[in-house]
Amino acid sequence: MNTDIITSVLVGLAILVGCLGIIVPVLPGSILIGIAVLIWAIIIGGPTAWIIFAIVAVLVAAGMSSSLVLTGRKLKTLQVPNSSVLLGGVLAIIGFFVIPVLGLPIGFVLGLFLAEYGRLKDAKTAWNSSWESIKAIGLGAGIELGLALLASITYGIGLLIHFFG
Repeated sequence: MNTDIITSVLVGLAILVGCLGIIVPVLPGSILIGIAVLIWAIIIGGPTAWIIFAIVAVLVAAGMSSSLVLTGRKLKTLQVPNSSVLLGGVLAIIGFFVIPVLGLPIGFVLGLFLAEYGRLKDAKTAWNSSWESIKAIGLGAGIELGLALLASITYGIGLLIHFFG
């Protein structure tokens, strides 16, 4: 095996972890995809590798920024403070270790609801606010994941061109 093949396989694995990281926030997400393809472009070299990296970088940046902007705008409209989302995130991480895999979403929902209940002092209003927040965060993550998958396909095309083109 030569360096190109080993690098390509490791970068592919990093991209997989990056895609999973968008869904499971404990892992690194889009940024890992961008860094991995940058390393691939440096090692492989040549115009094709750099063009592939540029496309991947644009897709990853668009995914990250659209996720942040759309989610942030919706949460601001709902008047959900960052502290509520932060508590949800902390309980999600705790939940991930207490109840493997399922604890992540359970912990996030519970943490978000508890923070909103503490802020709003009404269970129904807190649940409605939490549910709208979850939908907004899900939409942002879905868009980011979609663009990360397009970046993954772009990398795959780059591999095809490099090895067979």
